[in-house]
Amino acid sequence: MPLPRQTDVLIIGAGAAGLMCAAVAGRRGRQVVVVDHANKVGKKILMSGGGRCNFTNLHTLPDNFLSDNPHFCKSALSRFTQWDFLALVQKHQIPYHEKKLGQLFCDNKAQDILNMLLAECADAKAAIYTHCQIEKITALSTTDLPLRYRVHTSLGNISCESLVVATGGLSIPTMGATGLGYEVATQFNLPLKPRSAGLVPFTLTPAQLAVFSSCVGNAIEVCVSCNDDKGNEKSFVENLLFTHRGLSGPAILQISSYWKPGQSIQVNLLPHVNLIEHLRMQQQQRPKVLLSTVMGELLTKNIAQVFCDLWDAQWKGNRPLNQYGIKDIQTIATQFQSWQLLPAGTEGYRTAEVTLGGVDTSCLSSKTLEANHQPGLYFIGEVVDVTGHLGGFNFQWAWASGNAAGTFC
Repeated sequence: MPLPRQTDVLIIGAGAAGLMCAAVAGRRGRQVVVVDHANKVGKKILMSGGGRCNFTNLHTLPDNFLSDNPHFCKSALSRFTQWDFLALVQKHQIPYHEKKLGQLFCDNKAQDILNMLLAECADAKAAIYTHCQIEKITALSTTDLPLRYRVHTSLGNISCESLVVATGGLSIPTMGATGLGYEVATQFNLPLKPRSAGLVPFTLTPAQLAVFSSCVGNAIEVCVSCNDDKGNEKSFVENLLFTHRGLSGPAILQISSYWKPGQSIQVNLLPHVNLIEHLRMQQQQRPKVLLSTVMGELLTKNIAQVFCDLWDAQWKGNRPLNQYGIKDIQTIATQFQSWQLLPAGTEGYRTAEVTLGGVDTSCLSSKTLEANHQPGLYFIGEVVDVTGHLGGFNFQWAWASGNAAGTFC
């Protein structure tokens, strides 16, 4: 079906931010058209949270977001909070639960959240078109006001007063991710911050993979740390998972957003244990037990054995505990609780959950998400240089930024 010739608001991208924006703008009485190049809408919503959609976080704060301007997200987040979205979920009687750390998931499936958004769009009379390729965008002359933009698409040309770019980032290209939003920003002379993969697993070198091969599939809770680009230490206590390619799990995904190539990370393999005290107590109670046995009780047998072998030379072998002096015990504790690792890299956009960087917030209004020097042009969601931590924060930014633009576009 061809597009209408004109509309008040045209939204490019039928993901979380775009659908939220459409519902809000439509409720204001604005005529809204949403277009998406994919064959169906909300693909990232459907795949998120293992198919159950971690749709927000009870503990959402501006500190949970990365941006060159950390204050930018505050306005939108304060005007549409996690409680506002939760009220919408409850209005649609979607059953949900808190998994941990304030992360809210659907009891049933992510389709519930997508259905809710589509119902809100339908109530707001927002029209949604899929299989729609964007071919060209033209800014109209002031004589054409109130129409400001003409968008040439595979479904025909459409003119609009407000153009909202909700195209997402570069992460997971198999789901249809493209750089279109950045191209639009460049066309209208909006600066971009460098983009990179965020919330992404680390890869290891072949030599490192060989060392940890017997640990593949093992997961343990750790504290992983590194410095951000301002020199501040960032730490996360979550699970780490050994994989065939390297390291994954929530702790690794979180720290990856701060890590830079060539930088080491520090891993405390036992963040809740006073290891010196524990080993000395074991020396008294079980003097003949092997170090690897004691560490296997704290970690997993495979992980303990690998690290005991890895640091064997420094400890003079994997011996009974009564053969280690206090300095040996201190060295063992330091190794297990301050493991320094240099990742080879990341798995990149192929598996990254988000794209770091994007449209520079300095050229957008934090209140409306409208470009400061390009009236009627808005950028929302992942395409903007605002990236949340793992745990529902990126969805909350989508809802909040979509609401901000939808209130004014």
